[in-house]
This record gives sequence, structure tokens and C-alpha cells, in this order.
Amino acid sequence: MKRLLIYGLLLGMFFIPNIAVAQEEPNNIAVIDDGFQDHFYEALKQKSIENYDKAIQSLERCKEIQPENAVVYFELGKNYLAQKKYKDAYDNFEKVTQMDPQNRWAWVGMYDVCYDTHDYNQAIVIVQKLVEFKAEYKEDLTSLYMNTQQFDKALELINELNEKVGKSDKRELYKADILKDAKYQSAEKNNLLDQIKKFPKEESNYIALIYMYSQSNQEEKALEIAKKLEKEIPTSDWAQVSLFKFHLNNNDGDNAVKAMNIVLPSQKIDAKIKHRILNEFLIFAKNNPKYEADLDKAIAYFDNDKEVKVAKEIGKFYYAKAAWPKAVKYFEMHLKSNPEDMETLLLLLQAYTENQQFDVLSKKADDLTQLFPTQPQFYYYAGLAYNQTGNFKKAASILETGLDFVIDDTALEINFNIQLGEAYNALGDMKKKEKYFVKANELINKQKK
Repeated sequence: MKRLLIYGLLLGMFFIPNIAVAQEEPNNIAVIDDGFQDHFYEALKQKSIENYDKAIQSLERCKEIQPENAVVYFELGKNYLAQKKYKDAYDNFEKVTQMDPQNRWAWVGMYDVCYDTHDYNQAIVIVQKLVEFKAEYKEDLTSLYMNTQQFDKALELINELNEKVGKSDKRELYKADILKDAKYQSAEKNNLLDQIKKFPKEESNYIALIYMYSQSNQEEKALEIAKKLEKEIPTSDWAQVSLFKFHLNNNDGDNAVKAMNIVLPSQKIDAKIKHRILNEFLIFAKNNPKYEADLDKAIAYFDNDKEVKVAKEIGKFYYAKAAWPKAVKYFEMHLKSNPEDMETLLLLLQAYTENQQFDVLSKKADDLTQLFPTQPQFYYYAGLAYNQTGNFKKAASILETGLDFVIDDTALEINFNIQLGEAYNALGDMKKKEKYFVKANELINKQKK
């Protein structure tokens, strides 16, 4: 928090004549040599060289001569403040305000004391008085409300200032901090709705409200606001959010793609909204395969997304639907930039298996055994593929190697033994065939118990 105004140390030099002498025409002033002027200027001189004790002594003499002179108390306040004698400073500034309530600088002095002593609650009382002199002090009041955690008052004042004087970076940071607490969000949503009514062409209010609804999973309300924005500002990127939904509902893929291609690269649109749009288009493209190329283009917009690996998630979507060729396509796309993603590698190998791409599976799985020599799953898929392509000797060799790495995974151990039995059966080694099939049966029976 930074105070709004700072007065100069020598302010009193310019301030004195208006208070120290009677408000009369010069030719009516009687010159009285009571020593006040000498002591007063001596005080100013001593203060200017930071000899505050001597300045205070001279001011005390002034006070004896003119006990009702507010300027003396004001200067005493400044000298005590410079010495960090905060109570004495506050008392003298307060004395000035009692003598002259319209003396803004005395209120500022009291504010300085409260600020330096971190007495923010009392500072609020004083700044509320200063606001009567200058509305700019509302900026200070906002910061004081934040420091005292009076967030409801801070939010109300921030919104008032935003409307009257425009937004500021500091106030927007305060507001974002306040709105992390859900209990203040309802009031802010109502405020934004009110702002939209008052200023229908101000895009930022729509965007802020859409974002808040999105963050609180109120997607329907977010869409409703996007429609209002589309009506008032058709060129807005956010308006395209609602247009996308409109076109998709009308099965108008071409225009939905146009809207999507404006939304996805936009720096203004929240990531959650973008993911929702992509998911909706994914379902649409599944039922309308001619838009698959547009889906691929859309995925590229998420290449740098650290939270959600989009190509992988689309691969898993198709995997769950048993759409194996498309699952393969998107898993391969994801692995180009994430080649060691173990989950995706295993899903891809299973998708190759389901899609009966055994030549591809054998090469891919065999290569992976070189990169990950202790991962038994890769040996299994390589052995399975070699069996399916008739390379039984290689299948037996790689399966026996991989079996040594199987630990506490009965299902995988069963599959290894079945594939080894198949390999040795094809090779004509009935003894080993029997050995591995018997072992597989034992594990199956053990698993049932």
C-alpha cells in the first residue's frame, strides 16, 4: 500500500501566514513584538537541519506565547513524526483538527502516523475523513480495507472506482485475490450483470463473468453470457464461443469449424472453454468423419498445453469406443512429443494388437525392449507379435527373456506362459509346450481361489 500524498517538510513556511496572523487587511494588523516570530523561524531553521529537539524547544516557547495557534501544533506534530515519537505526533496533529477541522494536512499527518505504526483500522477512520477533501484518497482506502481483510468493503469500493475512474492494475490484482474466496463471487457476478446492463458494449465485463461461471462449472450460464456478448459485439472472440455451439447444434460443421478456429488460438479465451469446445467437436467429428482433418488441426493448438495432453485423451476416447485405427493414430501423434509416456506406449501396443497390425507391433515392441530392458510388457507384446507372424523361434526367445522381469503380475505371467506354449507347440517341442501350458493353468486355477 502506498500513501497518496506526501507533504514537504517546509510546508509550514508557506502555511504560517494564513493561520499565525489575524485574517485582516495588512494595514489593519498591529505589530506585536512578543518574540513568537523569532522562535517560530528558529524552529523551522532547526527542523531543516534535522535538529528536531531544538526545533521542538522553540515551538514550545511559541505555544506559551500563542497557545491557540494551530500552526504551532502542526509543526510540533511534524517534528515528533520525524523523531518517530508517534503518540506525541498524533496528539499534536489531532489538536490541529480539533481547532480547525478543515485542515487537511493535519489529517494527513495523523494518517502518516497510523501508516507508520501499522494502525490500519484507525487509518481507515482518518482516510474516510480525507475522502471528503479529495476523492483520490479512496485508492488508499481500498488498500487499507485489503490490509484489514475487510474484503466485502474493498470489493464494493473497487467496483465503484472501476466504474467512476476506470480500472487499475493494482485494483484488479486486489479483486482477483478477493474472488479466490467463493463467498465473494456471488456479489461479483451480480455486479458484473449490472455492469453489462449499464455498459453493453464493454467486452471485459462479459469476459470476466464468463470466466467466473466457467470456473464454478456453470457452463450453461457462461454460454448464456456469451450469447449476449455475440449480440452486442459480434466481432468478439468470445462471441464465437456461442456461435460455435449454435452451429454445432444445427449440424453446420463448416461454420462450427470457422468459429472453433477463431476460439482455439485466441489468447483471450479461458483454457477450460477451449477444452470443452474441442470435446464437443470430437464427438461431432466421430459421427461426421469428413471433419477429422479439422479435428487434427484443432489438436495442434494444444501442443503446448501442460495440463491436458489432448492427442492422448482423444486416443483414449477412441480406444474406449474400440475404434482401433483412430486410437492408434492419436496415440502415435501424442508420442511424437512424449516418446516415453509409458501409459500411452502400452495403450498403443494393445491398439496395434486389436487392430491386428502384428508386423508394426513386433517392430515397435522389440525396439521398446531395447529402450526399456526391464519392462516385461514390451517383451510380451513382441513375443505375441512374432507368434502371429510365424517367427516362433524369436517369439520363444524374447518371451523367455521377458518372463524373468515379471513380478507380482499374475495376469501378465499367465499370458507369457500361454504365448510360450504356442511358440514351442509351433516349433514342435512338446515338452516345453506342456511345461508352459501347465504353468498357465496352475496360475489360472490359483487366481480363481
